[in-house]
Amino acid sequence: MATIMMVIMIGLLLLGFPMMVPLITGAVIGFVMMFDGFGQMGIFIQQMMGGIRPASLIAVPMFILAADIMTRGQSADRLINMVMAFIGHVKGGLAISTATSCTLFGAVSGSTQATVVAVGSPLRPKMLKAGYSDPFTLALIINSSDIAFLIPPSIGMIIYGVISETSIAELFIAGVGPGILILFMFSLYCLIYAYKNNVPTEERSTWKQRAVSVRDALWPLFFPVIIVGGIYGGIFSPTEAAAVCVLYAFLLEFVVFRSLKMPDIYRIAKSTGLITAVVFILVAVGNGFSYIISFAQIPQAILESVGISDMGPVGVMITICIAFFIACMFVDPIVVILVLTPIFAPAIASAGLDPVLVGVLITLQVAIGSATPPFGCDIFTAIAIFKRPYLEVIRGTPPFIFMLVAAAGLIIAFPDIALFLRDLAFRD
Repeated sequence: MATIMMVIMIGLLLLGFPMMVPLITGAVIGFVMMFDGFGQMGIFIQQMMGGIRPASLIAVPMFILAADIMTRGQSADRLINMVMAFIGHVKGGLAISTATSCTLFGAVSGSTQATVVAVGSPLRPKMLKAGYSDPFTLALIINSSDIAFLIPPSIGMIIYGVISETSIAELFIAGVGPGILILFMFSLYCLIYAYKNNVPTEERSTWKQRAVSVRDALWPLFFPVIIVGGIYGGIFSPTEAAAVCVLYAFLLEFVVFRSLKMPDIYRIAKSTGLITAVVFILVAVGNGFSYIISFAQIPQAILESVGISDMGPVGVMITICIAFFIACMFVDPIVVILVLTPIFAPAIASAGLDPVLVGVLITLQVAIGSATPPFGCDIFTAIAIFKRPYLEVIRGTPPFIFMLVAAAGLIIAFPDIALFLRDLAFRD
């Protein structure tokens, strides 16, 4: 049964169907084979509805809406200008500013694709004009945007937290250390690239210009303060933080900056509704799919075939990293989290691994896979936004993929990179 389901899903995916179609088709066929017909289809529907019932999922459309408002407004530009004012003049400063801006915007949006659009659109022309190659520029934007998967708020972490019943607040704070580590590695590479290719530096900003840029970016910088401070100060939950973010984004762009008008609400709501519908369909079907593979004991068969039961904690973590990395090269990240997390849940429990540490590693692998050929979702976002051919977009990605894999290795070797802040925030 598992083989038939996978063949059907891969076949439909290769034929160009949207990811939800192969997932639904594979799940329904698996259910029919398992229960000998459509008579018990109500069970499958109940499992699908159960997948979107957790209240924590309300945060997903809220963060998507907040990101959409900020992307269409001035928040991204103000953050970019502030970063440029301070480090734009150093060697490789423009590239480092791009990576830093992606990190900052990820901290207020939680969406990699929103970050590609918001940061990549204004900074790519500047980098090309400064002498950076387009493959390097595109790869930097795509991979730096994936830091948004790790820096709170992270939609990927929300999905993992719901599926694995892990604290979303703990996942959020645990992603900060790895996000900063990756930003440092990317910045070092940008510096080396700039020296090697003799890229000219930008003009140094005056302290007055820096002060103005900080003043302009002060309101957007309150987003992470509201999210992190509110959650860990016990003022509101992660779901409530998402709602507060929407209100703050609305007031900022419509009232304070006046960058958007009331007619823009329709376009923003429509865009958010479409994205949310896709996400929730995937979550619902993913939960039904997980029920089928669990009922058929497919996870146990797969794990026994790779001998994961005989592995220690490190071996389990490495196996999980490899599985999620490869899967996200071909399939949407949310689907991978939904399908693979239940498969590895028994091994994670038996190895005594911290589910928060595993969540950070899974989120990182999802981020890597999202920017990795052949079907990484951020690659196709960049193709659509920047109108560049596929081969040009992926040409500069290998060094960044290597750094992200190295970061995963460091987290496995030194778990405190992820767990130090978590333990500090949640220690008794």
